[in-house]
Amino acid sequence: MKSLLALGAVVLTTAALAWAGADAQPKAGGAPKPVITKAAKGEHCVEDTAYMRRNHMKLLNVHRDRTVLQGVRTKKHSLKACIDCHASEATGSVASAKEDFCVSCHSYAAVKIDCFDCHSTKPQSAAATTLPHAHPASAAAHVEELAGVSQ
Repeated sequence: MKSLLALGAVVLTTAALAWAGADAQPKAGGAPKPVITKAAKGEHCVEDTAYMRRNHMKLLNVHRDRTVLQGVRTKKHSLKACIDCHASEATGSVASAKEDFCVSCHSYAAVKIDCFDCHSTKPQSAAATTLPHAHPASAAAHVEELAGVSQ
């Protein structure tokens, strides 16, 4: 009988402690939301915000392919243009701190950012942006263009 009472006391104590601490526990859906800072430059984004949230990676991939494979350069959906507008005023980057534009959402969504394995996370100076981009996939086409210019 004593063991049954002891077991009951343990169960009741455990239940009381769990119930008392329930308010201190995070609620379902209480994960911290990403910090999306307003762009430091520009009046508005190149596309609607909701559209960009769903499709930015598709746009960046298409722009990358057109630039690298076809040599077509535009500013509208370029990674450089995104960085120029969305770099944090505090860090000067889109991906160097957890509050920066790209890192904030990608951390929340548990998505790895590999753009910055090659590309800078910070806006470049105006002088550097006028130089041609030397990408391995487009190097042969670039050499052929230069050969045609010299003839």
